[in-house]
Amino acid sequence: MHRFIGRERELRVLGAALARVREGGGGQKPGECVLLRGRRRVGKSSLVEEFLGRAEVPYLFFTAAGGSAEDELTELADAVASSTLPERSLFAEEAPNQWNAAFRLLAEILPDDRPSVIVIDEVPYLMDRIDAFEGMLQRAWDRLLSRKPVLLLLVGSDLSMMEALNSYDRPFHQRGREMVLGPLNPADIGDMLDLEPAAAFDAALVTGGLPLVCAEWPRGASLWEFLRTSLDNPISALLVSAERSLAAEFPPQAMSREVLRAIGSGERTFTNIARAAGGIAHTTLTRATDLLTAKRVVAAELPVSLRPSKERRYRVADPYLRFWLAFLDPHMAEIERMRGDLALTRIKERWTSWRGRAVEPLVRESLARLLPDDVLPAAPAIGGYWTRGNDVEIDLVGADRQPVAKELLFLGSVKWLENASFDSHDLAALHKHRAAVTDEPVPLIAVSRSGVDCAGLQATYGPEELLTAWREN
Repeated sequence: MHRFIGRERELRVLGAALARVREGGGGQKPGECVLLRGRRRVGKSSLVEEFLGRAEVPYLFFTAAGGSAEDELTELADAVASSTLPERSLFAEEAPNQWNAAFRLLAEILPDDRPSVIVIDEVPYLMDRIDAFEGMLQRAWDRLLSRKPVLLLLVGSDLSMMEALNSYDRPFHQRGREMVLGPLNPADIGDMLDLEPAAAFDAALVTGGLPLVCAEWPRGASLWEFLRTSLDNPISALLVSAERSLAAEFPPQAMSREVLRAIGSGERTFTNIARAAGGIAHTTLTRATDLLTAKRVVAAELPVSLRPSKERRYRVADPYLRFWLAFLDPHMAEIERMRGDLALTRIKERWTSWRGRAVEPLVRESLARLLPDDVLPAAPAIGGYWTRGNDVEIDLVGADRQPVAKELLFLGSVKWLENASFDSHDLAALHKHRAAVTDEPVPLIAVSRSGVDCAGLQATYGPEELLTAWREN
């Protein structure tokens, strides 16, 4: 099936957890808990549904809706009634009106002689809306649920809250194994859509690897064919997924939305973001950027170099959201009037320059996965370097740590153009910038979409090499 390309590893992890439950059936606490987190729309629920379909054990799948404690209990009762737990009718007879009682009754109706699965989706809603939910969950797990052969899957999209659930000062600390579900990676996308390596990276920048968006991309279709079709459909996943995710995380009136728009438009420095967001106050902007970085929506980065720097830069962390904010969000009214052709023209005009910067984080992550190789060592930190006035800007800085390194391992340039190779002029610029950063003969590398046309580099990488970094060995 399309949507599960690239998810075999995650299915194996869940299958292994269920196998441990099955094998530990005679122990005092055979139960296992997995905390599954990932950004909205990366396919967490679909992954769990596929796992349940393969597992062939009794299960309960409950999704919190963000309502009151009473409303959530009503939803839980409905979920139990439609579950495959053999004793589910007992839950309806007792109809618990407190969460402690609901957990206790849930433990009672779980089978003793065979494994079962309980899924609680959107756990952060319960943490946020129900008093002492984490404490009740912890007590129920320690005293009741973990004594049954059950796999408890706690699923959530709010990354910071899901991390907090397992932190050392919280009731549920160390009771679950953490599992992170990322988007489909460039290799997965290339396989799913039958694309060449360079085109797979383009697709990764536009779809962000979101399965719902990728599922609307016809196999073998070009980027421009996909965009033309999506922009002609006002309810396409490409157009609506971002708004739905943002609406769930940030209320429309929140200043975070304005700040995110400013960063998405291409502003990277604190001062320029403040100006683009309407000249908001320093403290307001600080609160907004702190919230956006805590939720992993925005990345705040410092230059990697041998000396400290305060030149923090901001970028939208998710490639799809970055694309949507830059090209789609400002023109949604136009697209809804069925003038997606105007948006497509704008994208074509700005695509090369936008892509050149947008691909850099993906290149860095690819190298981090690829190294060490025959030429370069493993690099614990791969970032970039810049000065306030951008008179020196280096796309790739490999170092022993970040942001202040003890040793630079390599410096490099990314040239991601359709028809222009990395040439001697690019190499001369890289030499000049290296001299501004260090006197040492640090190895120089190039990453180019269209090959390299000069000598004097320690290593070169193209789309094919970068894509191999994402394939499982």
